[in-house]
Amino acid sequence: MTIYELLKLMGEPLERLTNAGMKAGDYKYIALYEDFRKARKTGEKVGYIVAVLADRYKVSERTVYDVVKRFGQNCKPFSV
Repeated sequence: MTIYELLKLMGEPLERLTNAGMKAGDYKYIALYEDFRKARKTGEKVGYIVAVLADRYKVSERTVYDVVKRFGQNCKPFSV
């Protein structure tokens, strides 16, 4: 199967995800976001959590902030 064939097959679901405000690579950050939520539930400070997760997942602190913000938003209306 070629990349074109796969994109043709998955085109509609990918378009829906994009219209909902998601990025195709967001699946990589599911564990990061779950860890963030667990740490917040235990009362940790956001800055500390971000620093720890950035180190743990080998991403920048800005990336952690962006992921947390994006994952916490509702899907855009009329997209789902």
